Amino acid sequence: MSRHGVGPVTVQRAFDRLAGEGVIDAQPGRGTFVAPREAPAAGDFAWQSGALGAGRVSADALGELVSVPPVGTLALSAGYPPPELQALPQLAAAMQRALRRPGVWDRLPPAGLEPLRAWFASEIGGGFAANDIIICAGGQSAIGTAFRALAEPGAAILMESPTYIGAITAARAAGLKPVPVPGDAEGVDPDLLGAALARSGARVVYCQPAFANPSGAVLSAPRRAALLERLASAGAFLVEDDWARDFGLDGPPPAPLIRADRDGHIVYIRSLTKSAAPGLRIAAIAARGAAMQRLRSIRTIDDLFLAGPMQEAALQLVTAPAWPRHLRRLRSALRARRDHLAASLRRQFGAASLPLVPAGGLHLWLHLPPAVSDRDLAASARAAGLLVSPGRPWFPAEPTGSFLRLSFAAAPPDALDRGVTILAGLVGFDRQAEQTVFT
Repeated sequence: MSRHGVGPVTVQRAFDRLAGEGVIDAQPGRGTFVAPREAPAAGDFAWQSGALGAGRVSADALGELVSVPPVGTLALSAGYPPPELQALPQLAAAMQRALRRPGVWDRLPPAGLEPLRAWFASEIGGGFAANDIIICAGGQSAIGTAFRALAEPGAAILMESPTYIGAITAARAAGLKPVPVPGDAEGVDPDLLGAALARSGARVVYCQPAFANPSGAVLSAPRRAALLERLASAGAFLVEDDWARDFGLDGPPPAPLIRADRDGHIVYIRSLTKSAAPGLRIAAIAARGAAMQRLRSIRTIDDLFLAGPMQEAALQLVTAPAWPRHLRRLRSALRARRDHLAASLRRQFGAASLPLVPAGGLHLWLHLPPAVSDRDLAASARAAGLLVSPGRPWFPAEPTGSFLRLSFAAAPPDALDRGVTILAGLVGFDRQAEQTVFT
């Protein structure tokens, strides 16, 4: 107590913990002793590789993306807003209200809490109701559920290229074969999509029509109509990942594509996780017809139902007056950070390095000079204390160039400047000689 400046209760708690971990042995009437410790015998796990066979899929890129960065590291690879921009006070209040609700720990319908499903349906509009919604444990879970429900293992799945790492990983984990479809600032090209549907025989497409991750593209109005026509002609489904619905920084994003779909070609996904906090693993899938029945079956088999307190807390959060105020504050901060990072990148790397500053989302897609390897640059940046995401894993097949995905949500302006300065110090570009040197 004297050495550490603590009271007897703290010391007793420390002793209790050490005893529970087997570090000390308290013997009544004799005293407390250091417990004898034996190193566990080393096991031989080599047999497992033969029993498991060849690995079907690797989650290394996705795992690296969502891992907690080491202390002192500047992480511009983050897929979530940092704590100062999360709805932490609102969530704490929402959870307190949720835990006071009668039956909050009881069983729930497999599709989820009815009022929460009704809220998601009202956000979509277009006549959707609670029965058209299933609650899932976050967007990644919803994507995997949709892929397994809509396609058989071995089938092709079309994906705009580049696209979300988690969707590529989920498709491969479901035994599907990702087929890339190129796009540009106006989103995926419907003509190329139609040709790919005919050539591959795919009946499922994955797409992010609003602020696509990582490119920031928004599917234009003419392409939205053409895309629906291609889906109808091919008898195909489109999984619409509306991950950035809350992140329209220059105005609201276009209406969900599913709102214009009358015949059930679109399966819609929206998550609350990024706009609230990483621990709020709540998302929704919207669908109609036989597709909805298959989705319900998958969710029931996987989870039975999601924990009631989490669903109730999400409902309390999004229906409270503080929720729209949080979103306005979040969008204002993100807009300032986006503009700052974009200006810093263009100043250091030239305007051609950032042809698109997206009107929403969380990320910028930096075009690197051809001579610069995105993987090598990311590795060198990590050694310098900066985490960035190399572009290669964001392509379902071969990449079309060298890119980095940088999150403008991840840090305040001065830290964003520091990250760009580190990158610029690793990549030397002589504009007069038009030569690039990777250092």
